[in-house]
Amino acid sequence: MAASSRNNVSPLFQGPLLLALGATFLQQTFVSIGRTVPAVTAPEIIADLRIDPAFIGVYFGISAAAALIGQLGCGSFIIRHGALRMSQIALVMIAIGMALMAAGIPAVFAISAIIAGAGGAVSTPASSHLLGRVAPPKQAPLVFSLKQTAVPAGLLLAGSLAPALSALIGWRGAVLCAAAGAAIFAVMLQPLRARFDDDRVPTQLFRVSDFGRTLKSVLGVRELRAMSWACLAFNGVQQVFTAYFVIYLTHLNYSLVEAGFMFSAVVSIAVPGRILWGWVGSFHLSPRLVMAGLALGMSGSVAVTGLFGADWPAWLIGVVAGGVSITALSWHGILLSETARAAPEGMRGAVTGGVLSFGQFGALSMPLIFSGLLSLTGSYGIGFIACAIPPLFAGIALLRQRDSPRVQRSRKARTT
Repeated sequence: MAASSRNNVSPLFQGPLLLALGATFLQQTFVSIGRTVPAVTAPEIIADLRIDPAFIGVYFGISAAAALIGQLGCGSFIIRHGALRMSQIALVMIAIGMALMAAGIPAVFAISAIIAGAGGAVSTPASSHLLGRVAPPKQAPLVFSLKQTAVPAGLLLAGSLAPALSALIGWRGAVLCAAAGAAIFAVMLQPLRARFDDDRVPTQLFRVSDFGRTLKSVLGVRELRAMSWACLAFNGVQQVFTAYFVIYLTHLNYSLVEAGFMFSAVVSIAVPGRILWGWVGSFHLSPRLVMAGLALGMSGSVAVTGLFGADWPAWLIGVVAGGVSITALSWHGILLSETARAAPEGMRGAVTGGVLSFGQFGALSMPLIFSGLLSLTGSYGIGFIACAIPPLFAGIALLRQRDSPRVQRSRKARTT
């Protein structure tokens, strides 16, 4: 009887998957904190260093450019060194980038953005490669969505703790705390390496041609191509919202602590949101239709965000921003699970990096466009409204697309 009961336990609660899920969740939480603290403390950084608010968009644009290169080229490193080792390297690079930022020298910010951006970019392909080995195909959207709740969890922690730490020990102290957390957890992952990096291929070499091969592997498959364009729009909106929402609220006469609290409150919605969309995509609707709905909802909510005024009640701003959160901050798990499903065996990390590189192009271009519009017009609202256009087109394209016969067979097998 006991053995029979054990055999009926859900795969979600088996040891290797649970351990892998916990490790990848915490890894991405610390990476998310490290990437969010600069945005949350931006008002104090701007005041202390006397720089233009548009500089924040440039910082995140540089970070996204480094991430784009990192994600396109990380596949060979994941295969050679293992997904867990690359997760550790990602955390160490985040820590180094944050520590450099604490120097408070504007020119060094660019170096910080490059190191932290490239490091953070590796974290998702590495964790997807690791989790893709142990996640049951049927529950993959839900499992990946659970893992990706780490990102809003990190946003929530950064939004709630960084302003308080900044008030207590200054923005430099808050940044150094984020760096220390990432470095410490990198060391804590070491005991798991032998267990989860047993598939590494030490003879795998990195070649410059890997960049082109990764792009070709993504653009050559219709489903991966569609997810790449969606990722571009989705990640661009997320990056703009993360980089500018707190500054936007302080522009509307909120204090930094009030803006940080509002940011944390709306971001917290993305945690159950990611799980919800993963559950719906696993058991009820085609993941493509779920992503189409998220794209259209994202477009509408971010457009309304551009209409905020100082006379808007806080609850209404919270509701609209919550709409952005449950769409623009909640798509990752379902898109990543579909990417891993469509990837050739042994290439989940590389293909995930390829798809996410399009997202990084969105994260590079949209903050820079936002910064340009802000410099030209002095209006945050115009920038947010402009950001509603890419997800609108992505949503329409996803609705018009038909699943290929191969995807239909895969999905049928997954639900039986």
